[in-house]
Amino acid sequence: MNTGSFPSSRPRRSRKSTWSRDLVRENNLSVKDLIWPLFVQEGTNHAVDVNSMPGVQRQTIDLVIERAAEAKELGIPAIAIFPQTPEALKSENGDEGLNPENLVCQTVRAIKSQVPDIGIISDVALDPYTSHGQDGLIVNGYVDNDLTLETLVKQSQIQIDAGCDILAPSDMMDGRVAVIRQMLEDSDNHKAQIMSYAAKYASAFYGPFRDAVGSRGNLKGGKDTYQMDPGNSDEAIREVMMDIDEGADSVIVKPGMPYLDIIDRVSRELNFPTFAYQVSGEYSMIHAASANGWLDLDKTMMESLLCFKRAGACGIWTYFAPVVAKKLQNI
Repeated sequence: MNTGSFPSSRPRRSRKSTWSRDLVRENNLSVKDLIWPLFVQEGTNHAVDVNSMPGVQRQTIDLVIERAAEAKELGIPAIAIFPQTPEALKSENGDEGLNPENLVCQTVRAIKSQVPDIGIISDVALDPYTSHGQDGLIVNGYVDNDLTLETLVKQSQIQIDAGCDILAPSDMMDGRVAVIRQMLEDSDNHKAQIMSYAAKYASAFYGPFRDAVGSRGNLKGGKDTYQMDPGNSDEAIREVMMDIDEGADSVIVKPGMPYLDIIDRVSRELNFPTFAYQVSGEYSMIHAASANGWLDLDKTMMESLLCFKRAGACGIWTYFAPVVAKKLQNI
């Protein structure tokens, strides 16, 4: 690369003003890049603050419908639904996840009837429904992969029947994309998308999310036997390649900022639609540092999301979505 030399080359010339910086900016953040995760709970006209996630609430279905309408108004293309399952409905096998009248299915149907043009993503995994907090079925103390697949297929079927647009399997069981895709083809749902959590790491950054869905107290043991080792990079490429081969339409790297290198490798080496998930721990850290006066909340928020685009992400799951959408549009 011929970079030129000083003084004929002065990179600062293009940085001297806002309009000039805008003209040469390599990556930009848009409202169309955002996916807004929402937490739903039982009841009516009631919201509960998630203490470990400032500004985030669990809301009843009627209020989630309002958030979906807000997302549509702001130009956010899609929302993702996560349930807080009442403890009385949790079980060893996570049977509530297969109930066509569970919170997710009720919410999806309600949103589709009121805000039909918003994209709805539903989480495919059992951890919101199991009494042990694991993402699959336990046999002899171990999360059984193939037995879990049978349940995930059933869970996916009821979510599709409820009207969700994108299934997002987050369980990290081997082969789950293949069996879900086969179910979709067999049931003539070939238009339904799969956005796979293809590179989901066994991370310490998920704690506030578990508060939001009420699974922190249930979780017995870690998830290291199925979520990825944070020390591995090449393994992520293999995982993503497998999910692509099995029928995924797009993939997610989770967490986000600590794994920018993975986002870069997946998007650059595989040239496949890649999404970053700015997880709850990342969101809460930025808020906590801001509350202590250590960081500027708005600037750090916007910079963190722009970095995902620079790394190659075509979209970002973020709890900042509505705030960012308003800032981008000067609302």
